[in-house]
Amino acid sequence: MRWLRYYVLDADNRPVAVDDFEQWAEFIETGNRTVGMTQITSEIMVSTVFLGLDHRFRGGGPPLLFETMVFGGPLDQAQQRYASYDDAEIGHKAMVRTVRAAIGQRVTQ
Repeated sequence: MRWLRYYVLDADNRPVAVDDFEQWAEFIETGNRTVGMTQITSEIMVSTVFLGLDHRFRGGGPPLLFETMVFGGPLDQAQQRYASYDDAEIGHKAMVRTVRAAIGQRVTQ
C-alpha cells in the first residue's frame, strides 16, 4: 500500500519530503509554487506549478511533483508532469512552443 507523502520546496527549489501536514499546508498556501506562467493569447495560458503531492499513480520512479497544464485553445487541458524543478522549467518552455505551433503562432528557438 502506498502512503501519501507531502513535499515542499527548499531554497534551491528542490523537493523535500515532510511528515508535518501543517508545514506542508503552510507552504502550499504561502510558498512560491509557480515555475512558469505564459499567456499565449487572451484566451490561452500555459501554467507550470509545484503540486506538493506525488502524482505518479502507477508504476515506479521518482515522485511526479510538478505539472504543466494548458488552459484554453486547441490543446486545452493538455498536461505533463515532472519530478524536478529543472525538468518542469524545460517542459514549460516545450509546452509553450507546442501550443504556439498548434495555433499557428510564430515559434522561436
